[in-house]
Amino acid sequence: MTILEAIQSRRSVRKYIDRPIDKALVAILQDKIDEVNKAGNLHIQLVTDESRAFKGKMAYGTFSGVSNYFAMVGKKEGDLSERIGYYGEQLVLLAQSLGLNTCWVGLTYNNIKEAYTVSPGEKLCCMIALGHGDDPGRNVKRKTASQVSNASDATPAWFNDGVAAALLAPTAINQQKFHFEYIAPGPDGIHRVKASRRFSLVGYTHMDLGIAKYHFEAAAGKENFEWI
Repeated sequence: MTILEAIQSRRSVRKYIDRPIDKALVAILQDKIDEVNKAGNLHIQLVTDESRAFKGKMAYGTFSGVSNYFAMVGKKEGDLSERIGYYGEQLVLLAQSLGLNTCWVGLTYNNIKEAYTVSPGEKLCCMIALGHGDDPGRNVKRKTASQVSNASDATPAWFNDGVAAALLAPTAINQQKFHFEYIAPGPDGIHRVKASRRFSLVGYTHMDLGIAKYHFEAAAGKENFEWI
């Protein structure tokens, strides 16, 4: 499965079956974690066979059967949430390509301190549930390209493709509070894209923007533009 196929097929899944993740798949995921931790200066950790984080008062009625997850940890820095989103979505799409299911989780989990490490100066930003889904996930209503960008018949096809992929990105309560603006080349001949957040009472817009930016890049091609 390609990244674009994973983007198309991914759904947020909250119910999982009691089935361990194959060790070969765990190894592939761990290799990717090592890669994104280095690239993003993060401390993401994969936790397997641990069911307490998604049981009890915090997770009651929301998730079931979760015993594997990514603990999304990093140093407390200004752009941490966006980097968590950008690099975490790479793990989500890899998991999808491996036949696994996922769900970004902002609040409804328990902090199981002995299951992962949060060093001094670091923060646990969220978790990503992981495993073999017990339902296909929901199709949710999406905004239109005109609501989140200046995409039109006049903007490049790669930009329009990037916006279409960003619209498939998971966001907190499906709020999609992001915007992509195409900026035509100046004398240097470089196409540029400005990605920005919109106001939200819910929050998580930095993280959502990071997720959406990775989707955009995957479809648009990083070689076609620069971020500003």
